[in-house]
Amino acid sequence: MPNLPLDIRRPDAFGAGLRSRRTFLQTAGGALGAFCAGLSQATAVQPARQGKARSVILIFNCGGPSHVDLWDPKPAASDTVRGPFQAIDTKVPGIQVTELIPRLAQWTDKLAIVRTVHHTHSGHNSGMHWSIVGRPYKRDDTLMNPSPNDYPSIGTLVGWLAQRDGYTGAVPPYVITPYPHCDSTVYITPGQFGGCLGVRYDPYVLDADPNAADFRVRNLGLQDGMTADRFRERMGLFGRFAGSTRPVAGSTAGDFDIFQSRAASMVFSGDAARAFDLSQEPASVRDRYGRHQWGQSHLLARRLAEAEVPFVTTVNGRSIIWDTHKDNFNQMKKKLVPPMEQAYVALLEDLQERGLLDTTLVVWMGDFGRTPMINKDAGRDHWPQCYSVVLAGGGIRGGQVIGQSDGTGAFPKLRPVNPADIHATIFTALGYDSHGITYPTVDGRPTLLSEGEPIRELL
Repeated sequence: MPNLPLDIRRPDAFGAGLRSRRTFLQTAGGALGAFCAGLSQATAVQPARQGKARSVILIFNCGGPSHVDLWDPKPAASDTVRGPFQAIDTKVPGIQVTELIPRLAQWTDKLAIVRTVHHTHSGHNSGMHWSIVGRPYKRDDTLMNPSPNDYPSIGTLVGWLAQRDGYTGAVPPYVITPYPHCDSTVYITPGQFGGCLGVRYDPYVLDADPNAADFRVRNLGLQDGMTADRFRERMGLFGRFAGSTRPVAGSTAGDFDIFQSRAASMVFSGDAARAFDLSQEPASVRDRYGRHQWGQSHLLARRLAEAEVPFVTTVNGRSIIWDTHKDNFNQMKKKLVPPMEQAYVALLEDLQERGLLDTTLVVWMGDFGRTPMINKDAGRDHWPQCYSVVLAGGGIRGGQVIGQSDGTGAFPKLRPVNPADIHATIFTALGYDSHGITYPTVDGRPTLLSEGEPIRELL
């Protein structure tokens, strides 16, 4: 877990026994307790999935980017709507985007642009919740934090499914880089952690800037001064002590030894640390992605997909940086779009060159869109009634637009799509039946992976 408010850490969730063992591992062997809290014992291996996608990379743009200024231009609208950016042709005849993304325009044969996504929550955290969980939060607000009662996000569920299916990777099956979805770093978006599934399904949150000169992933190696031999001796001593004590009672007691053994094996193998080690990348590759937080997070996402991590979220934040109520056009042109496009295109290019794009589903989205009407401060305000989501790779049929918004981009005109439909499409691409698989909520009620319908034109 990252450094989050105490009310969402839930330090009592595991019981005193696990806390004491976690403390030992942190002092003796490299602070892997938080890492291993996201892992659990695999159950019986499930039948092989039929989906083409093996991993998902979710590029999430916190704050709500303007769809009219990127993916859904309105050249025939009045200047109070269309703004200063011109519509340009793309690689696919009949599909236009704005001049802000000329490099992405050359990738439209691989992109599926869904222009009619909509929901009804206009608060940032509730909007992010609906986008990543696929269902509304109990109130439309920003002043909220995660709880153990939350419905899980799609990343949480993919990680849960991976563990159910016998996932044995060195890295937890759900990773968020660089920081979690949040508003102002104080209010953390519900749903992105384990929620009703439990803390063992929390993501591994990087909680660090991968572009920093001193970037180093925490909790993945021995502490300074601790040798492998000393660590092995301490683990042996710990095992002897543990064998002579009274067994710990409780519903989580069976996970203790699992966390301990996985922690030790990951420290010794070094596979997890290597997956996060950007120093292994040539300088030219790091430059290609961009020497900024977003670029290096996208590169890290590629490395994790290469390591077969099922779900990676790379957050284009920090906080609600795309919240352009003022000076939208200058912010988009000079600050927000250039690093976003550089990192996004580099990721697509790199995945394709490595033969990974066919099996890696890349999804681009935000909390919501922004108002078609330009406000008095040359900005655009929150607009969940219609916005765009973009998918590529992982078996998705690119070169098409799904849905049509009205003349100003205010409302869906043809083929409306909701976030649950996006989720159902992702699950289907991964080979999961979103209506045939359920998970238990806190009251034990079986709940569908998604209540939406897959977008069949994409699959």
